Amino acid sequence: MAKKAARKSSSKKSKASKAKKQTLSRIRRWVTRVLLGVVVFFVGLVMLYSVVNPPITHTIWSEWRRLGKVERDWVPIEEISPVMARAVVAAEDANFCRHWGFDVEAIRDALEDGGSRGASTITQQVVKNVFLWQDRSWVRKALETSITPVVEIFWSKQRILEVYLNVAETGTGVFGVEAAAQHNFGVSAANMTPTQAARIAAILPSPRKRSVTDPSVFTRRRAASILEGAATIRADGRADCFED
Repeated sequence: MAKKAARKSSSKKSKASKAKKQTLSRIRRWVTRVLLGVVVFFVGLVMLYSVVNPPITHTIWSEWRRLGKVERDWVPIEEISPVMARAVVAAEDANFCRHWGFDVEAIRDALEDGGSRGASTITQQVVKNVFLWQDRSWVRKALETSITPVVEIFWSKQRILEVYLNVAETGTGVFGVEAAAQHNFGVSAANMTPTQAARIAAILPSPRKRSVTDPSVFTRRRAASILEGAATIRADGRADCFED
């Protein structure tokens, strides 16, 4: 009787163990399929947006809900003044043409400064604006880090910059440089002066706190520095990847 009871107990444990393994196997398969689905979805979206303009972003949608309206007018990069493109690159990512999505030198400098300065490239900002959301969570940062090289693979540098120039927040409820040019100066992005372009580029880190038309002393100095930087990257070839 004791042996029979032991065999039954052993049989029950074996069945329980087998059932547990089957459950864990099903969970692993489900998780794998979900992760694969997420990868396929984002890669497909990156490929689609390489030729189709993103209809909206999370930030634009959030601001539209908050304000009831937003100003935005998509224009191709050919209809944006070259000085605007150079000013943005000089202000946000001077080595844009020389990296593959991550500026290792900028990251190193940021770490040495204790994280007090940003190191996000224009490509990373495009990924955050177009595909993700605005916060500092590790989940968002991990997704951004994963998607950035994919964007660099499927998009040209000119396309990356074109999307950035059209989705970047350039004021309260204002998105893109065309809307910013019209809103602040009453001109199109194609007809901006170098000073106007530099003023818009100067407020990009804090578009809701800085003013284009009534700039602080800091913003004026930053704009002047951007003007010099834009001239420098044109002279040394760091603008070649997005200029014809």
